[in-house]
Amino acid sequence: MQLEKIISISGKPGLFKLVSQLKNGFIVEDISTKKKASISNSSQVSLLDNIAMFTFDKEVPLFEVFENIAKKYDYKPTINHKSSSEELRAFMAESLPNYDVERVYESDIKKLAQWYNLLQKAGYITPESFLKPEVPAVEVAEEPKAEEKAEKAEKKPAAKKAPAKKAAEKTEEAKEEKAPAKKPAAKKATKKED
Repeated sequence: MQLEKIISISGKPGLFKLVSQLKNGFIVEDISTKKKASISNSSQVSLLDNIAMFTFDKEVPLFEVFENIAKKYDYKPTINHKSSSEELRAFMAESLPNYDVERVYESDIKKLAQWYNLLQKAGYITPESFLKPEVPAVEVAEEPKAEEKAEKAEKKPAAKKAPAKKAAEKTEEAKEEKAPAKKPAAKKATKKED
């Protein structure tokens, strides 16, 4: 999705595209004028990809709201962000029908309309911009059939066994190493009494 690197910078009007990262900041490009500028790490930056709008049951990512607006307005510009309060609320109700009227402020709706129109004018709002990249399907390996298993078993060479004599000799040697050597019993000296 080409909208992933679009940011808003606090204190600067418009939207910007992240171009590259520097040691102490970023290089950004204004999406309207295409002018590049550098900003420091201390700038307050909001990635549009991380912004969501409140509904009564969940938070909806901003790009989903943009997609709703794009489909409603056939990927053309929408209302002006300077429209009346009633028009903005009606626009929001069309774009996100169950939006939380207490938590989504008029300033949020103005920003939504303004950002959508900026993105649309810059060519970012197209049917292709909302397509999610396809994840390649993972093929599941099928379990080999009984016949195939039998064929593989026949092809495998049988495990080699040591001749019986050598195996017996090895076990006897192991026993001898483990068993302590037997000492001959000491004979008791007995004196014969006369």
